[in-house]
Amino acid sequence: MRKKVAFYTLGCKLNFSETSTIARNFTDEGFDRVDFSENADIYVINTCSVTENADKRFKTIVKQAQKINPDAFVAAVGCYAQLKPEELAAVDGVDLVLGATEKFKITDYINDLSKNDFGEVHSCEIEEADFYVGSYSIGDRTRAFLKVQDGCDYKCTYCTIPLARGISRSDTLANVLKNAKEISEKGIKEIVLTGVNIGDYGKGEFGNKKHEHTFFELVQALDQVKGIERLRISSIEPNLLKNETIDFVANSKTFVPHFHIPLQSGSDEILKLMRRRYLSDLYVDRVRKIKEVMPHACIGVDIIVGFPGETEDHFLDTYKLLSELDISYLHVFTYSERDNTIAADLAGVVPLGVRKKRSKMLRGLSAKKRRAFYESQLGAERTVLFESENKEGYIHGFTENYVKVRTPWNPTYVNTLHSIKLNEIDDDGVVRFDFVTEGVKA
Repeated sequence: MRKKVAFYTLGCKLNFSETSTIARNFTDEGFDRVDFSENADIYVINTCSVTENADKRFKTIVKQAQKINPDAFVAAVGCYAQLKPEELAAVDGVDLVLGATEKFKITDYINDLSKNDFGEVHSCEIEEADFYVGSYSIGDRTRAFLKVQDGCDYKCTYCTIPLARGISRSDTLANVLKNAKEISEKGIKEIVLTGVNIGDYGKGEFGNKKHEHTFFELVQALDQVKGIERLRISSIEPNLLKNETIDFVANSKTFVPHFHIPLQSGSDEILKLMRRRYLSDLYVDRVRKIKEVMPHACIGVDIIVGFPGETEDHFLDTYKLLSELDISYLHVFTYSERDNTIAADLAGVVPLGVRKKRSKMLRGLSAKKRRAFYESQLGAERTVLFESENKEGYIHGFTENYVKVRTPWNPTYVNTLHSIKLNEIDDDGVVRFDFVTEGVKA
């Protein structure tokens, strides 16, 4: 009988792309992939260590797997597995822990799938994670995450990613284009570019430290791949988002007007403590440039609240800056101390209660910003790409500039593009619309 394998992914789009690649390796080895809620012979958990919450969720997920099948083999891979392999191996029920370089060879480490008394660890020194493994996800018929870069050479004082993923390195341009073509041939309409620091694309492309290509050259080349309806840039550092890229996206038929740009703090003092590579003026300039050439563009922002040394005045600087900026939504992260980071030893620790209060304020601001952005789009004609899930009798989709819309479920809409006119925002904060095609109404 063919063995069954199930996967659970914590964290970012990059993790999802890598889980999908690892899953294809299992399929090639004769395994059948099943949902994580189903009975499987092996459960693979791709871990994240960006926040403390992601660490805690790991134990819960292991228990879920054991509840379904107590005899199943449980393997942990990913960032948390690289940073704290012994800690994961000690979790009851975990049989195998693989680090940054080993995770893509997981089938080599699996023998008879018998449970281990103690978790077996195979984890390299992070300096050895200097080669590149290309990945892309195909979990959703409408969208694929395409990995173009891995690792990071930045040394932000709060971040463990360089410790978990190693130095900045890139896929070759030829392989990125090959993967993009493979994705388009599977009928997937949208590709999201992902990596740890995608604006640094080109560094380490052929195993050296210099840039063989730039991110702008990558964007230009992908724009020429036939069969792709949409290309979306995921998170990109503000200092690496150049005017040439913004101008190109503004005139591209495939790259969509949607940017996600981490700010982390609106206070220059805090940005310096974080060792970010820009100050708030540069960030403001990037947002203004985007809105100048793409007034309808959606701009998302990452923010960390409660960083050591963040006073009430620093926080209010951040709140004021975000209130005045023409942005569309926020991803708010409550700072949590991470081992082996400089920030963990900084003075001026912000009490947890204050961190939570500031986080709540920014989440409220995010809701207002998203609402205002949606309202600015009412009456406009946009293109929607419908998702594949039936949610309580509705099918949802996103416009090119990331406005979420919905209409009564119709399976024929799945993975299809339609011209629509945005009409009104319903009670759930989702936009209703009319199809532009006469006689068809949402």
